[in-house]
Amino acid sequence: MAEQFDLVVVGGGPGGYVAAIRGAQLKMKVALVERENLGGICLNWGCIPTKALLRASEINHLLHSLDAYGFAADNIRYDFAKVIKRSRGVAGQLSAGVKHLMKKNKVTVFDGHAKLAGPGKLAVAKDGKPVAELQAKNIILATGARARVLPGIEPDGQRIWTYREAMVPPAMPKSLIVIGSGAIGSEFASFYLNMGAEVTLIEALDRVLPVEDAEISAFVHKSFTKQGMKVLTGAKVQGVRKEGDGVVATVEANGKVQDIAAERLISAVGIVGNVEDLGLEGTKVKVERTHVVTDPFGFTGEPGVYAIGDLTGPPWLAHKASHEGVICVEAIAGLHPHPMDVSNIPGCTYCRPQVASVGLTEAKAKEAGHEVKVGRFPFIGNGKAIAMGEPEGMVKTVFDAKTGELLGAHMAGPEVTEMIQGYTIARTLESTETELMHTVFPHPTVSEAMHEAVLDAYGRVIHI
Repeated sequence: MAEQFDLVVVGGGPGGYVAAIRGAQLKMKVALVERENLGGICLNWGCIPTKALLRASEINHLLHSLDAYGFAADNIRYDFAKVIKRSRGVAGQLSAGVKHLMKKNKVTVFDGHAKLAGPGKLAVAKDGKPVAELQAKNIILATGARARVLPGIEPDGQRIWTYREAMVPPAMPKSLIVIGSGAIGSEFASFYLNMGAEVTLIEALDRVLPVEDAEISAFVHKSFTKQGMKVLTGAKVQGVRKEGDGVVATVEANGKVQDIAAERLISAVGIVGNVEDLGLEGTKVKVERTHVVTDPFGFTGEPGVYAIGDLTGPPWLAHKASHEGVICVEAIAGLHPHPMDVSNIPGCTYCRPQVASVGLTEAKAKEAGHEVKVGRFPFIGNGKAIAMGEPEGMVKTVFDAKTGELLGAHMAGPEVTEMIQGYTIARTLESTETELMHTVFPHPTVSEAMHEAVLDAYGRVIHI
């Protein structure tokens, strides 16, 4: 007999487990099916462990910059195995925390792979053996995504890596090629550079972090180069071959073809949705470019079947998945939640310098027909940033010239990933320049640069 539930969630990542908890809060009988680790890619192989690694690289950078703060130390070194072990420990701790949350909220967890097996039915199996048959009026697919593989650059787990191998290498490589300068590529390039590797970052488009505002991309490119990273934009990888104990990438850039040799290569060229073997055949679920198509509340078109997170459309971010999970469950419960506004979802990249943004870039705002007012403020004019020894950074704001609406905000510099939420709240509340100008920012803080960037858009900047 199939076990009966009000809601079954397939996938225990930041979208799935949050959806399960919200369902339990709304008095639903909930089951969650996870085939690998609770917390999904984000917690186990993405957001969290990479931040632990990046923290280590920041400390290594700081230790080699002690003279600027009046300190001296000899024989500074690190144990790379311990750096990796700490990262895995952080991920393990939080995965155990999700397990506790499932128990606390009385969510039944099944270890296995689930696939649709008819209207309102799921078959769960592990290693080819049946685990359970589940039945529910509502099913949420939250199976996430995986790294895209380019032909000719297939990861082998040894010399050509995806993000997984890059997080648990047996030894620190002396040289590294990173293909793709999105958030994942830029973060790994930054980590390995700050740990002492020679890094070449290759981007097919005309600038690094291509989804960011062009000025922010240029700022990061300049900073990466200043730190010693070799950055190639508008570059096409013609092929990768293994040679000796390393790899050689043949790259065409600026009309020239060159071979770049390194010990290891990371391919970070996007993701594909995990749509395979979910039993979607014969249903009304529509898949476009490996991602499931949904309405604003996660409904797929197949009665009782919903989808959220990286399995669906962009932006592919953990916090977007979590909020989608809440919205989806509340819609199922008839609570009439507000639909997701993707323009109010902040994006964060934790390289050095950090990058954070929300809303439209200046170019996108103009393309959308807005007459804009743009404000900028460099961290060199911010007392706290100078006192911290981190004067390299900037904040940029984009306003509608007619209405004063904050169209977008873009930052690069220390801890901007913590500050972007201020602008995100402003956009969610539909604030104009007036509210932002009349907001009192504490002194001395780096966040004062946010205020100054607003003032600058209207010719009222104070400290530059």
